[in-house]
Amino acid sequence: MTSSRPRYQGVFPVVPTIFDEGGALDLAGQKRCVDFMIDAGSDGLCILANFSEQFVLSDREREVLTAEILDHVAGRVPVIVTTTHFSTRICAERSRQAQAAGAAMVMVMPPYHGATIRVPEIGILDFFRGVSDAIGIPIMIQDAPVSGTALSATFLARMAREIEQVSYFKIEVPFAAAKLRELIALGGEAVEGPWDGEEAITLMADLDAGATGAMTGGGFPDGIRQIVDAYREGRREEAAEAYQRWLPLINYENRQCGLLAAKALMKEGGVIACDAPRAPLQPLHPATRAGLIEVARRTDPLVLRWGR
Repeated sequence: MTSSRPRYQGVFPVVPTIFDEGGALDLAGQKRCVDFMIDAGSDGLCILANFSEQFVLSDREREVLTAEILDHVAGRVPVIVTTTHFSTRICAERSRQAQAAGAAMVMVMPPYHGATIRVPEIGILDFFRGVSDAIGIPIMIQDAPVSGTALSATFLARMAREIEQVSYFKIEVPFAAAKLRELIALGGEAVEGPWDGEEAITLMADLDAGATGAMTGGGFPDGIRQIVDAYREGRREEAAEAYQRWLPLINYENRQCGLLAAKALMKEGGVIACDAPRAPLQPLHPATRAGLIEVARRTDPLVLRWGR
């Protein structure tokens, strides 16, 4: 880490991709979504992640979204661009393009394909070296069950020490707090950003373990800020009370709605016109959506008022 490089902390929610009723990109709605998320207190944003439905986007749409969103953000907050791909070459090129467009960081999962094609540790090490060599901005490794790839804290710490740009880690596997604690102990200063994920379902435990950032869903960053800000300022009891207050909504997103929660909340609050996913993903069941809105109203998040 160079002394002049910023250390990113705080709440960096994932920006959902906004489609119209026909499944095309809705760029006007996308910009309103971004404006809301910044107004709601996001310290930064992450685009093209799994919660952005990145797996239903074409390469051209990825390029359009990266350019449009970074241009619209215009430096108001730092933006992380997800550049995950199985190919080292393609991931490196995506990462170069993201840096050129103004990304503050890239987020990358270890290479995987389908249910069975995996890469051994030496291949993963070479993969991240190849991406690191292509760019001059930090890499966040996303350690999540969806990849089906076990990444031990020892291996993650090794990559932090040996690979120049690997310095942030989004940990969203079972027993995340224990893994964060071990990673911090093993990696030391090479671990610039030990971060929480999985919609903040384990946020308090992860903060206690040393997490300095949270990458959550995009529907209520104002609520997540109440937890993270209080904790960061040494007011742990206040943070715990905020966590208890927002936990029912966090749980509903994590266990009932997944990536569709943010868009449902945004449509309800007039931020966007359409909350549909892109096929073959299915929309929320009306009863599930109603349950989400009912739980959300108890916390009065900005998303339900921003567009009204």
